[in-house]
Amino acid sequence: MTYVVTESCIKCKYTDCVDVCPVDCFREGPNFLVIDPDECIDCTLCEPECPAAAIFRDDDLPEGQEEFIAINARLAKAWPAIIQKKDAPADADEWAQVQDKRALLEE
Repeated sequence: MTYVVTESCIKCKYTDCVDVCPVDCFREGPNFLVIDPDECIDCTLCEPECPAAAIFRDDDLPEGQEEFIAINARLAKAWPAIIQKKDAPADADEWAQVQDKRALLEE
């Protein structure tokens, strides 16, 4: 099992989760984070740290978010690791309330 970053992270990109990850499994894209499923050790530390509630176990994804398993796996191979917390975008709190953001994902 692994954890998965879902749609709620798009354009929020809080990095609180990165700070607690013991194996540095997060990867950073232009407006989204993903978890490398080959690196994730299922430690559970990242899930409660996400202010956007965007991280779930792969077998506990909200309905309609299943495609993010493949998105995380694919983008984790292309994006660089992020190992330190960064400031969130200035408008992250506003975007955290927006739903249906899949089309805004910048790959």
